[in-house]
Order: sequence, then C-alpha cells, then structure tokens
Amino acid sequence: MKTDRKNCIILYKPPVKAGRVKIKIPYLLKKEREAFKKLNGTFYHFNQKLWSIVNTSESIAKVKQLFGDNLVVEDETTPAKIPRFELSEKVKVELGRNHQKMVLKGFSTATIRNYEHSLSQFFNYFETADLKAITKEQIEGFIYHLISKYKISDQKQNLIINAIKCYYEHTLGMPREYYNITRPKKSKDLPNVLSMEEVRQIINQPKNIKHRAILHIIYGGGLRVGEVIRLRVKDIRSDDGYIFIKDSKGKRDRHTVLSPLLLRLLRDYYKQHKPSYWLFEGQDGGQYSTKSIQSIYRSAVKITNSNPWSTPHTLRHSFATHLMERGVNIRYIQSALGHASIKTTEIYTRVVGINNKTLRSPLDTLYETLTFEESKLK
Repeated sequence: MKTDRKNCIILYKPPVKAGRVKIKIPYLLKKEREAFKKLNGTFYHFNQKLWSIVNTSESIAKVKQLFGDNLVVEDETTPAKIPRFELSEKVKVELGRNHQKMVLKGFSTATIRNYEHSLSQFFNYFETADLKAITKEQIEGFIYHLISKYKISDQKQNLIINAIKCYYEHTLGMPREYYNITRPKKSKDLPNVLSMEEVRQIINQPKNIKHRAILHIIYGGGLRVGEVIRLRVKDIRSDDGYIFIKDSKGKRDRHTVLSPLLLRLLRDYYKQHKPSYWLFEGQDGGQYSTKSIQSIYRSAVKITNSNPWSTPHTLRHSFATHLMERGVNIRYIQSALGHASIKTTEIYTRVVGINNKTLRSPLDTLYETLTFEESKLK
C-alpha cells in the first residue's frame, strides 16, 4: 500500500543530457533522507529545497531500490519560453536610439547586449502604445506578465527594470519616477564556496599548462572570468608583486595580489606558449573565450568529483572567503576584488565557517574555573 501522497519522495525526470537528477524528500522523512545521503554523489540544493544525485542508470536504480513504493516519478514542470518575434521598424528605431546613448555613456558590450534583448521584449509588448505615455503601473503590469507566464528569475526581473530605467532616463530624458518600479526583495543567498582541498584538486587537475594557469590565476587573484580573458602580458607586474586589472566591472582599474607560486607557473606557461599581447590567447591569436574557460572548469570539476554546481566564479568567492578565514583585513579583500562598496565584501563574513576553531563559545567561559561535574553539585 502506497504512502500518503504528501509523504511521497518525488524523483523528477531529468531533461535530456542533464548531469543530475533532482529528488524531493519531505522534511518529516528523516530516516529516508539519512539513507539517501549515504549514496555516492548526493547533494542538497538549499535554495530549491531539493536533493540531487548523478544522472546515471545505476544511481537511479539505487534510488528506486532504496525507496521502493514510496518513490513517485514525475515530470518536472518547466515554464513556457518567451517566444521569438520579428522586430518592427518602430522597435528598431527605438533600440537604435537607446544603443547610441548607451555607447556614449560608456556601457560595456555585455550590458548593451543584455539591455537591448530586454528592451526588445518591452517594446514589442507595448508596440501600439505611445512609449512616452506609458505609466509606472503599466510597466509593472508588463513585468508581472513575464513573472506569472514565463517564471522569470529575480535576476532577469532586475535586468529588465534596469534596461527600462536606462531607456526612460537616458534616451527619453524622463524623470526619476521610473526608478521606483517595484523590484523583487533582495536575496540573502550565500555565495557558493569550495574548501581549500577542493580548490587544490580542481586547479591542479588540467594537464595542459595553459588551462592550469587560467584556473590558478582566477583563484590566486580573485579574478572574474571576463577579467582573465582581458589580461595582457604586461599586466603581470612581477617586479612589484601584483596583477593589474584594467577596466574591470564599473570601468575601474585595480591591483590584486600576485602569488610567487602563480608567477612561477605563469613563467613556465610563457616559455611554452610565448603569448604576444593577450596573456591567454585563443587559437587565432585573439582573446581566449569565456566559453573555453567554463569548459575547462566543468571538466576539472567532473573528473575530481567536486561540487557540480560550482562555476569558475566560485573560485573567486573561495579566494575571498579563504582570505577572510585567515584574518586578512576586509579592506584589502575589498580592494583585491574590486568592490565599490564594503557592503558587497561583507557577505563573505557570513560564509566563514563557524566552529570551535574560529569562535569561542561563552559556555567555555562559564565553566572556566569549574569542571562540568563540579558545577552540577552546586
């Protein structure tokens, strides 16, 4: 006889080529949860309140054997995709006007691309309306439509609002009313962080010296992937002991630490590859690609059986967290990461592991002059 539906364990059918299978284990089923955790390759996704396991026929067979009739297999509900559409001449004109303003304002190529994609959806939705006469309530109605029908993320919602704000403020010269469009509540999620042992295994996994140097420099200097591909040979300031980052996020130049170990690896890499301008060159001599770095990282994670949900950016988070665990001044960490505000850096104080090695409990002070057994006699 099957268990009540609300106490069933649900295995969601994975999409084609998915690396992992998601599983929902109700909170009350502690015994089943503990048994599942003992299987190889299990992982808990705090934000989704779901577990997962590597997507292999062997893993799925073990899960089915473990839970038996208490397991239900379901299709994972996926939101509808935003449809593609042809841009009208009116939309093309407005996108062109806004493009010119963004270029003049010095927006990055990535920001311009993302804003134009968001605005094309907005303009298409209001194609028959007078864009100057659209109210804040109508804009919020458009965003609500995207959330309810297409289940867009908080990040996507903020991106669309920023794109609309840019258009009304810079291109149309409208008042600041458009700043007040309702935004999603800021997420308090902690950044994903690897242990030092996981980092060591990942960055040393590649046999190719260029690949190994790329992973080492991301972690060793706390760099973003976009900053790595823009590094020039001359940006490695070996005499002064720092890496120069030109035009990082927010158009700010900065310095970050250059480890002597990293410098030694970079010198070995330079002798073999002899890059002429960009520190890491692609096959055609131009910049190395973001996609290639992501591929290098994913391969290293898979081979070392590390956290499958980490990304190259996780190395940057780990750089900051590991420095903070060592007691490095937060201002130095802020400077190395290139954060404009100390508040952005302070998130890593919430990541630092709390245990009896990093924090002394007041309970220890309470029994400082007495043993626990003596205190019970009084």
